[in-house]
Amino acid sequence: MAQKVYKCALYARLSRDDGDKTESDSITNQINLLESYCSRADDMEIAHHYIDDGYTGTNFNRPAFIRMMEDVDSGKVNCIIVKDLSRFGRDYIDAGKYLERILPMKGVRFIAINDNIDSNKGAYDMLLPIKNIFNSQYARDISGKVRSSFDTKRKQGEFIGAFCSYGYCKDPHDRNHLVIDEGAAKVVQRIFDMFESGIGKDSIARKLNHEGIPCPSEYKRLLGENYKNGLKMDSTTYWTYSTVHRMLRNRMYAGDMVQGKYRRPIMHGKACLQEKEKWLIKEKTHEPIISCEQWERVQRLLEVKAKKVDFASEEPLKGFIKCGKCGRNMAIRGDGELTRYSCVSYERYGPSACPKNNIKRNFITRIVLDDLNKMLGEIVNIRGTDVPESAPKYMRITEEEQLEKALERINRLRIGVYEDYKDGILSKEEYLTYKADYEAKEKQLRLQFDKGDILPKPGSTRSKLWVTKLFEQGRIDELDRVTAAEILDGIYVYPDGRIEINYRFGNTAESRLEHEA
Repeated sequence: MAQKVYKCALYARLSRDDGDKTESDSITNQINLLESYCSRADDMEIAHHYIDDGYTGTNFNRPAFIRMMEDVDSGKVNCIIVKDLSRFGRDYIDAGKYLERILPMKGVRFIAINDNIDSNKGAYDMLLPIKNIFNSQYARDISGKVRSSFDTKRKQGEFIGAFCSYGYCKDPHDRNHLVIDEGAAKVVQRIFDMFESGIGKDSIARKLNHEGIPCPSEYKRLLGENYKNGLKMDSTTYWTYSTVHRMLRNRMYAGDMVQGKYRRPIMHGKACLQEKEKWLIKEKTHEPIISCEQWERVQRLLEVKAKKVDFASEEPLKGFIKCGKCGRNMAIRGDGELTRYSCVSYERYGPSACPKNNIKRNFITRIVLDDLNKMLGEIVNIRGTDVPESAPKYMRITEEEQLEKALERINRLRIGVYEDYKDGILSKEEYLTYKADYEAKEKQLRLQFDKGDILPKPGSTRSKLWVTKLFEQGRIDELDRVTAAEILDGIYVYPDGRIEINYRFGNTAESRLEHEA
C-alpha cells in the first residue's frame, strides 16, 4: 500500500505587538525550521508558504491565514506546520476551536514543532488548552506594555503611526520623525490657500480631480505603500469633500504632532474616537507645511457659515456680517454694484421675525477698511519695525527624490512581469494588462509632480501679504479674505444704521452711519 504524502502548508507569523522576539522568531528562521522539518520526512511535500509578517496573533483575520484556509477547503493543502502554537494563534478560544474541531473535521493534519504536537500521533496533550491560555494571557500582557510604550513615545512627540499624513513621509534616518514630502506638500498648501480665498471644499476637490492629481490614498499606493483607507472603498481614487475637510482640520500641517485620537477599549475591540481632551498633542515636532497663523485663520473660517458661496470670486466679508437684531448671518444677494448683504430672518419670515435690514457690499467693505486703517494709523512708527525673519528650514524629501524612488519601484515591477511572461508564468494577455497598469501609474505619478509649476511653495507667504503692506505703506489699500479672517471677529449691522465692528484683538468700533437701504 502506497504511503500517503501530505501537501503541507508552512505557516509563519511575526508581530512585535505580540512581544515576538525579532531575532529568534524572525520569518526567515521560522521558514528555515519548517522546511528543514519537511525535508526530513518521507510523507511530506511542501505545497506553499503562508507568511503573515506584522499581523497580531490575537485574532485570525490575517491575509495569509485566510488564504491558507481557502486552500484547505479547495484540497490544495491537508497538513499545516507551524513553529509553535503561538505562531498559529494567541487567542485560546479560537485556537482551540481550530485545533479541536475545524481542522479535524476537514481532515487536516496539524504540527507544532517546538510544542511536540502532531495530530497524527494521537489526541492533543491535556495541557494544550492551558498552553493556549498562557499564549492568550501573554499577548494581553504584552499588548498592555506595548500600549504603554507607544503612549510614552506619543507624549515625547515621536511619530509611531504606520502611515504619515499626506504631505509628509518618515525621516530616512529616524522613523519616528516626519519630514516634508515636497511634491504632496505643494498640494496641501494649495488646498489651504484655495479655501482661504473663498473656494468651497467640493470645488477644491473637483478642481484637483480635473487636473488629475492623485488623492492621498492613491498617492500612497502609487509610492508602493500597502495603504488601506477604512473611510472609503478601496476603488475610490479621487478627491472628495470629506478628504479636503479632514485635511483642513489636520493640525499636523501646522507642525504639531497629534496622536492617540483612536483607542481600543479591549484587545480585540474596535478602535474608538476619543474626546479631544484625551488626544496626545506635542507642539513643534516637525516642519510645518502651513504657518500657525494660516492654520488658525482656516479653523476660524471653517466655523463661519456663509449663506451664499460665490466660487467665481472672493467675498472678503463672507460669513462675518451678521444682523445686529436677530444675530443671524446676512446673506449675499444680487450681482456687481447691486450686491447687498441682507437679513435672512426678514427674507424668510417677514417683519414679525426681524425688521428689514440690508446694506451694500461695497459700502460695508469701505467702512471696514477705513475704520481698520484709522485704527492702525494710531500705532506709532509701524514702518520702522522690522518684519520677523522666517523660521529655519528642516530636512525635506524633494520631489525629484520621491519621484525617482516611485518610478524605480514601478520599473522593477514592470521588469518582473516581463520576466514572468518570458518564463511562461504569465500569458500574453495577463502581461499586457499588467504592463498597461504600470504605465498608467507612471503617467499618474509624473502628473502629480509636473503640476509643481502651478502650485505655490510650501510655507507660502500669501497669508502675510497684508502684514507686509502694512509695514511698507503704513496702511492697507485692499481688504481680502485672508486679512478679514486674521483681523475680524464679526460685523453687526443694525436696522437703525448702526454698524458694530468687532476685532479679534479686542477692539470694538461702533458707528451710526446712514447707509442706503
